[in-house]
Amino acid sequence: MLTATDRYIARLIALPLFGTLVIAAMLLVLDKMLRLFDFVAAEGGPVSVVWRMLANMIPEYLSLGIPIGLMLGILLAFRKLAMSSELDVFRAVGLSYGRLMRVPYMYAIGLALVNLAIVGFVQPYARYAYEGLRFELRSGALGASIKVGEFTRLGARMTMRIESSRNSGRDLNGIFVRAESRDGKSLAVTAEHGTFMATDDPDTIILRLRNGVLVHNAPEFRTPRVLAFTGHDLPIDLPRIEAFRKRGDKDLERTIPELVRIGKDPNLPKNLRLESRANFHFRMAEVAMMLLLPLLGIALAIPPKRSSSALGVFISIVMIVTYHKVNEYAESLGALGKVDPIIALWVPFAMFAGLIYWMYHMVANVPGGAPIAALERGAAKMGGAVKAWLRLGRRKSSEAA
Repeated sequence: MLTATDRYIARLIALPLFGTLVIAAMLLVLDKMLRLFDFVAAEGGPVSVVWRMLANMIPEYLSLGIPIGLMLGILLAFRKLAMSSELDVFRAVGLSYGRLMRVPYMYAIGLALVNLAIVGFVQPYARYAYEGLRFELRSGALGASIKVGEFTRLGARMTMRIESSRNSGRDLNGIFVRAESRDGKSLAVTAEHGTFMATDDPDTIILRLRNGVLVHNAPEFRTPRVLAFTGHDLPIDLPRIEAFRKRGDKDLERTIPELVRIGKDPNLPKNLRLESRANFHFRMAEVAMMLLLPLLGIALAIPPKRSSSALGVFISIVMIVTYHKVNEYAESLGALGKVDPIIALWVPFAMFAGLIYWMYHMVANVPGGAPIAALERGAAKMGGAVKAWLRLGRRKSSEAA
């Protein structure tokens, strides 16, 4: 049963947790959105595909944002309790740090399971769908738009240029088309207006032209044939689209059971097995790290007495990002076979866990213990040195003036 204290702590954690998660996801989405708009525009694809690509990137961003949100949610909640002396009251009435961590660990276990589902099962499919959209953009399978004012290649033997377009690119104005056949025949067409029409054949579309001139030339013609028309249907053969590869050719597109199966299959190449094992242990280490965040959050949330420094917030973010980058490097070492993936991923985890437990022990069991006290003193000395250097610089400037 949750007591009133537990519910109070849960409310304190919830707001910064979900607020940080939403802000982090939005920042990552906005950064990616700008690059996707540039990519889609360069490939001539429809703008709507940007939103589909961003939707497939959300699971990856959630897997990165959930640990940071959990960390800051717990840290800011307990920092508020410490700064308002409520934490001292809880301790005075007999609530130990272990008892106060019940709610943070409920959050941690629940979000760890959510993150495991995301990185283990949802993200591989979303990543594959994202790569599929990139492939379709590059290959033209999404119906790449014809760029206004530029010569666009439609297949190997047709070139088109238009002056303007309306109705999402279906109605064209100022059209020039040149097509060549394998036997040396060529066709050049100019028209005032045109419209794309679908046919029963999915590999062919009709460009219905109005008010134009057609020039037909062939090796057996003495002079090219010229035809003025008010209406003409020009069939266009769409280029053949190569089929996209199957899912699982990359380790990011494999689910956790698939990684385990590939890592244990002796019939597969060694490098493939190493990559699968390294990626499996990378995902497991990242999820297991979330179970250490309540300890780290409490250790960094409580500043030394008579101090209001927020240095712990900065240190927590640095530690999470550093551990993530160390895991990425360890995964690459394990995938190359230089270090066994178990050693490469779980030795840093053990060191990280040992450091966090020591920091928590200092806060929970050592009277007056504050693991960030030394860092705060160092930061204060560094700040004083910078201020003194700035004052000296201003004094020299005023003397020179």
